Amino acid sequence: MYPGVWAAQPPAALPYPSRAAKPAREYERLDPRGAVAIVTGGASGLGAATAQALAERGATVVILDLPTSRGEQTAQSLPGDGHAFHPADVQDPEQVQAAVQAATARGPLRILVNCAGIGTPGKVVGRNGTPMPLPQFAKVVGVNLIGTFNVTRLTAAAMVTNEPTPDTGERGVIVNTASIAAFDGQIGQASYSASKGGIVGMTLPLARDLAASSIRVCTIAPGIFDTPLMNSAPENVKAVLAAGVPNPSRFGNPAEYAALALHIIENAYLNGEVIRLDGALRMPPR
Repeated sequence: MYPGVWAAQPPAALPYPSRAAKPAREYERLDPRGAVAIVTGGASGLGAATAQALAERGATVVILDLPTSRGEQTAQSLPGDGHAFHPADVQDPEQVQAAVQAATARGPLRILVNCAGIGTPGKVVGRNGTPMPLPQFAKVVGVNLIGTFNVTRLTAAAMVTNEPTPDTGERGVIVNTASIAAFDGQIGQASYSASKGGIVGMTLPLARDLAASSIRVCTIAPGIFDTPLMNSAPENVKAVLAAGVPNPSRFGNPAEYAALALHIIENAYLNGEVIRLDGALRMPPR
């Protein structure tokens, strides 16, 4: 990009950190083994798949979900020992703080994956000319955006007390969940798109805020995934949606979301980034 600079000062002379060089195929990675992870919305869908993947990697998982969820059954089904379900509303500071304390009692809390979220469609003005009820908009933003920030801030406060890991020097990693609706919001998705757009917008500031404490923050923006919410749609609707995904023309598998979350956790150079996971889908207006 700047040939004159490189010609005058080759890469070997640049002031890189003084740690020893590693083989090209090796890189520093945060090992989930022995770490404690909180997964919000972990009772089903993307969260359950992520909890499963983290448990298989040797992490102790605390599922944070609503009391009415299948959180207890999901926690009991995870491989390994020490996993737990903590019922909580992500918007409630006291309930979330209790879950964080329960997690730190199990070991160093180094991982947070925020998957909890809701979607209540509604047009700004309905067919009968009635404006969308403001509480309907506020509820979606409250759960998706404020809830994500609430869990993030309380978990980060616990993470800053961790000793840095010997392999990467990190104290923790936070993975939040937005949606491609943050960029391609459809008709009737004003509240959902606003909430997910907020998560996208706070990704870089969160990463910068927590950088001094060696805590990374990234966001995944999934497309159309095969989750319980999507399974409730009629078959003909699901077929049309799946066909609209360029490649592969299908719904995403929650395990694919979990695989990306794990890579973000393990790759110490991923920070402050929003990653679309959508098969190249760009949502039409409706």
